[in-house]
Amino acid sequence: MLSRASESQIYRIDHFLGKETVQNIMVTRFGNTMMEAVWNNRYVDHVQITAAEAVTVGTRGRFYDATGALRDMVPNHLFQLLALIAMEPPISFDADAIRTEKEKVIAAIRPIDPTEAIRGRYCSGAIAGKAVSAYLDEPDVDPASRTETFAALKLHVETWRWSGVPFYLRTGKALATRDTEIVVQYRDVPLALFQETVVDRLPPNRLVVQIQPDEGISLEFVVKRPGLVVNTAPVAMDFRYREHFHVGHQTGYETLLYDVQLGDQTLFQRAAQIEGGWRAVQPLLDLWAQGTPEEYAAGSAGPESADALMHRSHRRWHHLG
Repeated sequence: MLSRASESQIYRIDHFLGKETVQNIMVTRFGNTMMEAVWNNRYVDHVQITAAEAVTVGTRGRFYDATGALRDMVPNHLFQLLALIAMEPPISFDADAIRTEKEKVIAAIRPIDPTEAIRGRYCSGAIAGKAVSAYLDEPDVDPASRTETFAALKLHVETWRWSGVPFYLRTGKALATRDTEIVVQYRDVPLALFQETVVDRLPPNRLVVQIQPDEGISLEFVVKRPGLVVNTAPVAMDFRYREHFHVGHQTGYETLLYDVQLGDQTLFQRAAQIEGGWRAVQPLLDLWAQGTPEEYAAGSAGPESADALMHRSHRRWHHLG
C-alpha cells in the first residue's frame, strides 16, 4: 500500500477511536493536573482493560472461526486503549505528535510470557435467562475448531513511567454482560493507620473509565462511615455523559469519516503502530495454533484460569458491569 500512497494519504479506521469516551481519555489525562500527577508507576498498582461482549458469534461463525478473540480484538481495539492510557504527553495536539507517542507505547511492549496469556471458548449456558449453545455448535463453526472466544493476558510496557506496572487485558464473547472499560487501580496506602480499629484492610482507589455501554468516569475512594467508631466505606464520584450532555446514538464511524474529510489523522493509526501490535501478539497466535482453549460457561465472566492469572499477583478483575 505504501508503495502507491504515502502515510499521510492513508486513513486506517478503527471505530473504537471515534467514541467520545475514548477521545476523552487524553482530555482527562492531560487537561487535569491531579490526574497526570499520579499517572505513573509510583502510584499505579496495575491497569485493567476489558472489552466484554454478551453476544455470541451468531451468524458470523465462518469469519470468527478463522479469526478468534485475540486476533479480532487485541492488536487493534485493546492496544488502542492501551496506547491512550500509557502514552507520554505529546508536544502538541497535532496528529503527528499524538501518533508518535502512541506508537512508542506499542513498541515498548515487552514480549508476552505465554504462561500469562489465557484463552477460552464458551460452552453452553445462559445469558440474561436465555439458553445459549456452545461455540462448537454454532453455524459454520468447525466441530474440530481450536479457535478461542476469550483471551486474557498480562503485559508490561517498558518505559520510565510504567516500568513494573502490569497491564491486564481481556476480551470475550458470550460473557455475563456487555462491558468495555479501563480500570486504573492505585497502590495501597503506605502506612496502615487504622490497625487498631475495626478496619482490617482499606479498599484500593480506582479510576474507572467506562467506554460502553454507560459512558462515563468513576473515581472510587474511601471515607469514614458515620458512627462512634472509626470504620470506612468505599464511595464513588461518578460522571455520566448522558447526565451532562445530549449524546445521541453514535457508532464512532461518524467522527472518523468527518475527520477523513477534514484531513485530520489524529484518530488513525500509522503502519508502524499496527505492525508493532501484531509483533506483540504473533508468538501467542503461533502457540495457540495447537491445543484447545479452556471452556467457560456462556453467561459467566470467562474461564477460571483468567481469574487465576490475577490471583497469582493477589489481584482480581473488576466486576463485569
